Amino acid sequence: MTGTGSRSSIVVLIMLLCGLLSSIVNAAPPTLQVNHDFKKLEQFQMGYFVDPSGNMPISQVQNQHFEASSNSITLGSNAKTTWAKIVLQNTGDSPITLYLHNPYAYYNHAIELNEVVNGQVTRKRLLDMDNKDTYKWMYQGTAVFDITLPRQQVKTLYLKNVSYIYQVFSVELYSQDLSKRVLINQYNDITLIVGMVLALIIYNFFLFLSSRLKEHLFYACYLVSGGFWIALSYGLFASFFDVFGSITLKWNIALGTMPICLLIFMINIFETRTKYPTEHKALLTTIAILATNSIYGLFDIISALEYASSLAFIVMSISLCVTISMFLRRHPLALLFLIGHGFFVTFSVLAVLFYQGRIGFNYINSHGVGIGILLESLVLSLIIANRIRTLEKLEATQAELQLLASTDPLTQLLNRRSFDLEASALLNQDKQIRFPLSLAILDIDFFKNINDTYGHSLGDQVIVRVADVLRAQCRLQDIVARYGGEEFVILMPNTTREKAHVLAERIRTTLAHTSVQVDQNQLVNFTLSVGISEVDAKTADLQAAINQADKALYKAKNSGRNQSQLHIS
Repeated sequence: MTGTGSRSSIVVLIMLLCGLLSSIVNAAPPTLQVNHDFKKLEQFQMGYFVDPSGNMPISQVQNQHFEASSNSITLGSNAKTTWAKIVLQNTGDSPITLYLHNPYAYYNHAIELNEVVNGQVTRKRLLDMDNKDTYKWMYQGTAVFDITLPRQQVKTLYLKNVSYIYQVFSVELYSQDLSKRVLINQYNDITLIVGMVLALIIYNFFLFLSSRLKEHLFYACYLVSGGFWIALSYGLFASFFDVFGSITLKWNIALGTMPICLLIFMINIFETRTKYPTEHKALLTTIAILATNSIYGLFDIISALEYASSLAFIVMSISLCVTISMFLRRHPLALLFLIGHGFFVTFSVLAVLFYQGRIGFNYINSHGVGIGILLESLVLSLIIANRIRTLEKLEATQAELQLLASTDPLTQLLNRRSFDLEASALLNQDKQIRFPLSLAILDIDFFKNINDTYGHSLGDQVIVRVADVLRAQCRLQDIVARYGGEEFVILMPNTTREKAHVLAERIRTTLAHTSVQVDQNQLVNFTLSVGISEVDAKTADLQAAINQADKALYKAKNSGRNQSQLHIS
């Protein structure tokens, strides 16, 4: 009997302790004491109650059990109608006025505030986001209610929040002066984030217009949809344009375009269509699912947004798997994309869990998507910069190869092929030449003897010296080329053969007084022979002019060299 009595006593004691513990945990919210020195209450305890019916009158609400909580809560999609209970007491000897802020008011469908004294409603205010007549309690997306407390009065506030999808709200209390300051500065962080995204949008649109590379356009579209969603979801549009309620709810369809643009960007930079068919099919399937949900959202936006959380996990999982696959395949852009997308996925997961009411209320969780988009955008901009550098290197390489293909490697003058192309282009500008056009062929005299006597190295120096003089003496519009081993050609636009003869003589005379040093004790002099012709204005036949200049060159050679000869028809 003694043992049984002892066990019964223990059971009773445990039940009493459990009841005591339960009453402590579920106790009514503490009374918040304020007086004329009050400035602000941004963190305090209150109570909340979820009304499953959505239309319970205040008389019944007062009798419900309120769960203790902080003043900022997130309850997911199963608590669309939630009441908050706050007990205030003016401990001073003079009346005071407080201002209750609900900074997430733009996110809700309706907010109702009841002021209760001694069980009686003394004042009731309803803020309906679809009724502009009630907007007098709305300031830049934040609901602001003034609350007057006479001296020594205890007043209970019952705040009803009706959400569209996810129940997220926060209440804060301020004095009049501090209330104004908070309202003025409340969206500075979001403005900064959107401003940075806007700068990236403008930059990439200009890059697309200048380069016509699709990745710039797809990236800019991703930034546009992401920036739009940040401004919409975090109250910037509500602050600037005073647009709330069901209208902005429909704009959330933009949430679907953001991952679609990102996936298209991935397809483009990773070139999945041509190189990675499996990953390409996965990305296209994901895009199709997102597009289907967006179209469905045109008819039932609330259901579409409720599905968005599940779709977000699918999109993030597939995009992350594709990125990891690219990394394992050693794609040069995969590491940067993995880092940037990793930021987005990490913070977006926190945001999804936050909106579903599974994790606590803090700045990072509540602004996770915006932070993720910004960080990903900054890292993806490095990918864009990397692509630009790669393309610039490729263009520089192509230009260098083109230069090598078009120039003589020894003299850096045009080679024979490039001379023919440029000369033909010049002659093809008109069916008939409208200006005199002359051509000169120059040949180094006894060049084989120079090579045989002093070696090819000195022969190369002689050729380079001739090229230097030609560059110095010829005009910018003249087309100068190394036409053969020791042979050069000049095509002179707007030049008669007489004027061409003057230029040829100046070049020949200059080189006749030029020498190349063999060693400290010996110099080598050399001369040129030149043949000159004029292109027929009627036929514009370049080859005929070359043949005529060649005949004049042979005449100069046969006449003793070191001279210029004109072709006479």
